[in-house]
Amino acid sequence: MPDIDGLILLGAVLLIAGIFSSKLSKSVGVPTLVIFMGVGMLAGVDGVLGVQFDDFALANAAATLALVLILFDGGLRTKLESVRIAWKPASAMATVGVVITAGLTGAFATWLLDLPIVTGMLLGSIVGSTDAAAVFAVLRGQGLHLSDRIAGTLEVESGSNDPMAVLMTIGIVSYLGGDLALGWPLVTYFLQQAIIGSLAGLGAGWLGSLIVRRVRLDAAGLYPVLTLALGLLAYGLPAYLGGSGFLAVYIAGIVIGNARLPFRRGILLAHDGAAWLAQIAMFVTLGLLATPSRLLDIAPQGTLLAAALIFAARPLAVLVTLTPFGFAAKELAFLSWAGLKGAVPIVLATYPLMAGVDGALRLFDIVFFTVILSALLQGWSLPWVATKLGVREEGVATPPISLEISSLREVDGDIVDYLADASCFAAGRMVRDLALPDSAVVAMIVRDGTMIPPRGTTSIDPGDHVFIILRPGVRPAVDRLFAPRAGDAAGEGMIFSLDPATTVGDLEEFYGVHLDSVADRTLDDILVERLGTELAVGASIQAGELKLTVRAVEDGRVTGVELEVR
Repeated sequence: MPDIDGLILLGAVLLIAGIFSSKLSKSVGVPTLVIFMGVGMLAGVDGVLGVQFDDFALANAAATLALVLILFDGGLRTKLESVRIAWKPASAMATVGVVITAGLTGAFATWLLDLPIVTGMLLGSIVGSTDAAAVFAVLRGQGLHLSDRIAGTLEVESGSNDPMAVLMTIGIVSYLGGDLALGWPLVTYFLQQAIIGSLAGLGAGWLGSLIVRRVRLDAAGLYPVLTLALGLLAYGLPAYLGGSGFLAVYIAGIVIGNARLPFRRGILLAHDGAAWLAQIAMFVTLGLLATPSRLLDIAPQGTLLAAALIFAARPLAVLVTLTPFGFAAKELAFLSWAGLKGAVPIVLATYPLMAGVDGALRLFDIVFFTVILSALLQGWSLPWVATKLGVREEGVATPPISLEISSLREVDGDIVDYLADASCFAAGRMVRDLALPDSAVVAMIVRDGTMIPPRGTTSIDPGDHVFIILRPGVRPAVDRLFAPRAGDAAGEGMIFSLDPATTVGDLEEFYGVHLDSVADRTLDDILVERLGTELAVGASIQAGELKLTVRAVEDGRVTGVELEVR
């Protein structure tokens, strides 16, 4: 019988080590997955603790559960607009792109390692997909801001390409075991996985969002538990029916995450913690499986295989599949470099081991080495490459604290803590001079640990924590007021209401948008002058990138105005 007390102690030590080692990722730029796997390797058979762990079936099960949590969290945070923009190129990369990457890598592996062609293609299939956990960790963990199209393509591809890699891996393993024939049976197997997974994900997401919105639970803390259960259901049901659970849980996350949820902030925060726990546990466990002394033996072959994958197979797959969608050369180059490998290839490498495929342990070591090299080389350099290629965009820093008004279940509002940067638009201004949207108000200012009740004449100093009550819809506009001043225009597609007394100078100063008029003219004055007798609710004027719409009129003056940046 296992020593449960010892296992709990060991798990706690490894978890704490993983958490604190994540600080190293920020300081030296090494991806967190490498840090976490390094912790596992240090604790493993060749490490300081000498823990012997070679239960590949248990590791497979634990990693599968962790991937479910990570994919669901990634889906919850994927904007529906990103899916609309990127689903076509992402789908091409998730299917045809994976096949091309796997085929080219497998052919090279067959020659390099002197393997049978089927075994070589098995190795190529295992490392053929872009890993969602690695992509989410790098993009969100390192604060890399990209255009919606590039980020959407990369995130949706990494979240949806696992079924193709799983299909090819399990198909070839089944063929080697005599359980499945190549050709049409393999095609029908893929269609079954994709169709059942997609339908189950959409159904689970729609039903799940309906349940979360309508159910009345006694405690707010139960809502994250409910969404977690829905995520597990979204994976388990299609997997039981012969579909792709990974695809289903990602789609379900997108559907639920884009619905209007009660206690949304608390739900996302809980799932963020669960995803971090899953990442640490998964990568540390996979690190325990590795034997560094064996990795040194296959290092030359692993290096050559990783080079072929990174510099030839992935770029050719991107070129073939994404060129028809009109991506620029620099965007294709970045997407080629962003084909990060992570947990999925290592998990897939356990399938041949569990099936007793000849040479499976050697394949596992090569896959593990390839993943480490990919994560170190590509994950570490991805922000630098994005900057050099000119695809990196300035992003608005996410405020460190965002609280929900959770005493009322249906209230559509947040309390956000903004740190006033010395260069932000709001610094040095009085509260009454801030051009805040109508549905945002300063609730409290904290300066040097002292609370300051805000009045109109209260000045916002650099370093102040400014607590603002706002509706989630105006969050991007308020974020911009407290972001470091970069001189760029307000984000395309931004829509929010403003006080009609806001001046043209205020728009220029606070939001970085230009309206061709005198600086001290108010929005009310401009609308009354330009609309004349057509002044009415719903009437609008277009001024370059700006659209101003009348939302309320009283005694011939505008009392409500909406600003849209096109």
